[in-house]
Amino acid sequence: MEFGVGSIVEGKVTGITKFGAFVSLPGGRSGLVHISEIAYSYVNDVKDHLTEGQEVKVKVIGIDDSNRINLSIKKAMDPPPRPQRSAGQGGPRHGGFGSRQGGGRSGARASSEPESFEERLKHFMQTSDSKLSEMKYTEKRSSRRGRR
Repeated sequence: MEFGVGSIVEGKVTGITKFGAFVSLPGGRSGLVHISEIAYSYVNDVKDHLTEGQEVKVKVIGIDDSNRINLSIKKAMDPPPRPQRSAGQGGPRHGGFGSRQGGGRSGARASSEPESFEERLKHFMQTSDSKLSEMKYTEKRSSRRGRR
């Protein structure tokens, strides 16, 4: 059986290492599922998710120049649903990274108007630059005091 990148096939786990698992594929071929391609959640130990002899569905995600086959278990299945966040959930969303109430922004943003990632990043960078320059200015002033 010949398969290429993007193919989803059944295989059997033949070996487990600390960096992934080897899977026997149809046609006498085998491939590697890297630890990062085993599950959508964090995988600390491959043995927590797979056992030798286990039948798995894998997706071929790459074949390199040496004909080694890279596989993914998580890409062969649907991703888990993302939890929906309600308006009152999610912690300190308004104001960005560690900002104080009312600091740096004029007026409160309406909760129905989500801020884009670029806007949040721009605000963070401006706040960060401002704090850095303030710290440098304070350091210069305090170092001058010691020279009197």
